[in-house]
This record gives sequence, structure tokens and C-alpha cells, in this order.
Amino acid sequence: MKQSEAGSYWGGIVKAFGLVFGDIGTSPIYTLTVIVTLTKPSQESIYGIVSLIVWTLITLVMVEYAWLAMSLGRKGEGGTIVLREILVRMIKPGRTLAFVTFLSYIGICLLIGDGVITPAISILSAVEGIELIPGLEHTSQNILILIAAIIAVGLFIFQNKGTDKVARAFGPLMVIWFLALTLSGAFSIIDHPLVLKSLSPWYAARFLIDNGLAGFFVLSEVILCATGGEALYADMGHLGRKPIVRAWYFVFVALVINYLGQGAYIITHPDAKNILFGMVRNETAFLYIPFLILTIIATVIASQALISGVFSIIYQGVTTRILPLLKVDYTSSHMKSQIYISSINWSLMAAVIMIMLVFRKSENLAAAYGLAVTGTMTITGIMMTMIYAHTKKKWKVPIALLVTLADLLFLLANLNKFPHGGYWSIILASVPFITILVWTKGQRALYRALRPLDFDTFEMAYSQIYAKDRNIPGTGLFFVKQWSVVPPYLAHCVIRSNIIYERNVLISILRTDEPYGLKIDLKTGLARGLDAIEISVGYMEILDIEGILKSHGIQEKVIFYGIEDIETRNIFWKIFSTIKRQTPNFVQFNKLPAAKLQGVVTRVEM
Repeated sequence: MKQSEAGSYWGGIVKAFGLVFGDIGTSPIYTLTVIVTLTKPSQESIYGIVSLIVWTLITLVMVEYAWLAMSLGRKGEGGTIVLREILVRMIKPGRTLAFVTFLSYIGICLLIGDGVITPAISILSAVEGIELIPGLEHTSQNILILIAAIIAVGLFIFQNKGTDKVARAFGPLMVIWFLALTLSGAFSIIDHPLVLKSLSPWYAARFLIDNGLAGFFVLSEVILCATGGEALYADMGHLGRKPIVRAWYFVFVALVINYLGQGAYIITHPDAKNILFGMVRNETAFLYIPFLILTIIATVIASQALISGVFSIIYQGVTTRILPLLKVDYTSSHMKSQIYISSINWSLMAAVIMIMLVFRKSENLAAAYGLAVTGTMTITGIMMTMIYAHTKKKWKVPIALLVTLADLLFLLANLNKFPHGGYWSIILASVPFITILVWTKGQRALYRALRPLDFDTFEMAYSQIYAKDRNIPGTGLFFVKQWSVVPPYLAHCVIRSNIIYERNVLISILRTDEPYGLKIDLKTGLARGLDAIEISVGYMEILDIEGILKSHGIQEKVIFYGIEDIETRNIFWKIFSTIKRQTPNFVQFNKLPAAKLQGVVTRVEM
């Protein structure tokens, strides 16, 4: 391997540690602590629980995400919307397609909801380690919540720097974190080497058989070890598949050694409360405070992984028109998918602090945690199975089916959390879900209500007015959905108001179902003085419309676009109208020069 290749090889792995694996990497802070609170530990049951954790990581993270899902990217992008876009090409329009679309909407919304609970539980559980510092045992929970909230605010303020800079800063710190997990686990295993028996799936199976229904419900806490597994796929566009998969193998080894060490510590210290912190303090008391500081840093990074994933998902939703337009800042000139969405950032921050105040303790938060994750994983499993069934790799279908079955078992086990706080996952996911439903249905209804003109009728009236030669000097640019369908505002401008320039250009931007790619089609001579430019662009692509127009000889004097003033008594359309008014319109989203813009209002009854 050449030196530069080796540098990028290890550099990619370090960045993946910082950007992708923070969430799953900090699960050891609370997973076994929560399980032991619910299940009185005996030596055999600890072997079974640790075995369940190890095989959950293998099944739900390694097989489902690292092997299966991540081989289904589109030009480096991953996530539920990508799975939907792949399936859309494979199945005919109808009920199956509607089912896939509905599933993808739920998957997106659950992951957004998870983006709220993850930072709350990660940061709060780390801050609670302060209680093990001698002299600080009686720190009030209000003080701990305040510290956690201040850390969360700091994290969200830092977001506009961009995920590339964040990954570069956080990567080396996460390397230290995973080393600390590995070493602390290894030292603890030496005290009770028999815990290595937990690597056998036999102990996991025996635990479930011996404990019956109670053992099945323990799965709802075991899933905490795999939270963040979905970030491998959601964050794929930030770094690419290879660095993430390579990094995962190091992460997997570190996690397994640490969970084995924690198991050994519980067997030798059955009355321990905060397992990871207790284990570290037991092994090296003088290193406890540096470890606690490292833990808090790691939980901040954990939250980062999911926030980055939420930004990617929201941006995909905006460009594929299932979500309203939002102001987006692009934080990297070379990584197209590295973005910052201010409105989402501050909404997430407010929700994270609210969740901390509602649940107060990390063990209470564990009751809300799991439903969203297992829901997302189950949907990913179903969609993957459908995709593999339509490809030449049909041998992967039984593997995907088995993984989906495992997801479903975890989801069913998590349903018992619903009355204990699990409903918060549904409440948090319902906000984007209702927004998607209102927005997609509203856009379709609005398009029908606008009653656009066909091009031939428009062209006849246009040509008659243009022939009078009273045209305005220069070039007028008119935004349309597609040049062959004329929106009412354009008919109003040209036919009723006689606003015709010497050159009139209809511009349409079509987002394709590919993440990247740019195709420009300039159609000249549609009529005298009338041209059209059609820009087909990938849904993760960042557009420089001004640059494209200049390169095709279009120097516009004024840019016209339509604004709809919706008149309705229907409460559903009133909500749609409110969302539409609160979000930037199409031209604001594409950052066109304000001095040239002319919005033309059309009154629409819905």
C-alpha cells in the first residue's frame, strides 16, 4: 500500500470513528446498567445477557447494516429514501409501491425521532457518572440535568461548522475512547476469564428458553447495545461505504471486549449499580476522572452521528419533495452531502432539552428508547428483502428475511415500553410524519386546483402578442414545473398583462431519483422569442442556477415565479397553507439574486 493510500485508509477509519460510531460506541455506558436494574444478575444469566448483546451486534449491525444495507447505496448515498428510490424502479405503480412509500415515510420519521432521544440519553448517562466521584455522590439530579443541557446546547451551536470539520476533530478522540473501552474490558476479563463463554450463541438461546416471557422482554433493553447501528447506513453519504465498514470491525472488537469485561465485573461485584463507571474505577481509580471527561466527550460525538444523519435525511426529503423547502447551508466544497439546516438544528436542540426535563434520569429514558430504533431496523429489513428478491442476488433473500425476523422480535419486545415512555418515540416521529402527509397530499391537490394550460393553447396566444413588437428589451426568465405545462401565473403575466420580453426563457428543474448527476437540455425556438431550459439534477446535488444560465448564454433581466395564495375552509388545507407560508419558496431555496426576482400571486381555492 502506498503511503498516501495508507494515509487515506487510516484517515477514513478515524473520520468514521468520529462521525458514525459515536452512538453505538457509547452504548456500553448504559446498556448493561439498565438490564441489571431490571434483572437480578446470577452468573448464568449474565453469560446469557452478554451473549445476547454480542449476537445482537452481529445480527442487527454487522449483517443487516455493514453487509446487507450498505451494499445497496446509490452513488455513495444511504438511508431509507435511497431504499425507496431503488424499489420504485423495480416495482410497478400500484398498492405495493404505495406500501413501500408509506413504509419509507415511517422509517424517515422514526429516525428523526431517534435523533432527539439519542443525544438526551447519551449525554445524561455520561453526566450521571459524576455521582461516582468521591465527594460528589449526592449531586442533585437538577444539577446533572443542567450540566447535560449546557453540553447539548454547546453541541448544537457547533453544528454550523460542518460535519467534515466535526469528524476531523472528533475522530482522534473516538480512537482514544475505543482504546479505553478495549483496555478496561480486557483488564476486567482477567478477573473472571470464564465470561468468554458468552461468545457462544448457546448461552443467549438458553437465557431466552429459561426465562420465557420475562427473557423475551429483556430484549427491549438488549437493543440498547445496537442503537446507532442505523447511522452506519444513514451517514454513508458523508464518508463512503469502505471507511465505515473498515472502522466497524475495530469498533465491533472494542465493544465485544468491553461488554465481556462488564459481564465479568457484574459477576465479581453483583451489587454494582453503574457498571461501566464502576468497572473503570475498580481497575484504575486514579484514571476515573479522565475517563469520565472522555465519556462526556464521547457522548457529545455520539449525538453528532445522529444529528448528521438527520440533516442528510431532511435534505433528501426536501429535494425529493416529500418535505417542505428549508434553508440549507452547504458546509463543504468537496463533500456534496455535508450540510447544515438551521431550523432543524434548533428544533432538535429544543426537543432534546425538553426530553431531558421530562425523563430526568437516563434509566427512565431507556424506557422510551428502542421503539424508534427497532421500527427503523424492521422497515430497513423489509425493504432490503424486497430489493434482493428483485435482483440477481436472490441468495441474500433468506439472510435478509432472518435479519428482518430478528428485527421484528426486538420490535415486539419493545412494545411493552409504550406505556412507560415509549409513546414519546411515536409523538416525536408523528411531527415529521404529519408534515410529510400534509405536504405531499397538499402539493398534489394544489397542482390540480391551479388548472395549468397546455403548451399549444398558450403558444397561440403568446405568438399573437409577441407579433405586435411591443416587447420589453432583454431576457425574462419564468420558472415552471415542466416547459410543456404552463402554470396560471405565466398565463397571467403573458396573456393578461402582456409582459413579454425580447427573449423569454421557461426554466424547469427536475430532481432525478439518482443522488448525483446534472443534465441540461436547452430547447430553442419553441416560438418566436421563446426558449426553454430543462435542468435534470440528482437529489443530493447542489445547484448553481446562475452559473448554468450564464454558461448557456442566458443573461436574464428579471426572474418570474409563481406564489399561491390559498383560500380554503378545509382544516387540512389550512395546515398545508400555513406550512407553505412559513417555509422559503423555490427561488429562495435555490439562492437566486433577490434584485431580479418578481413573485406573481395566484389566488387558489382548495
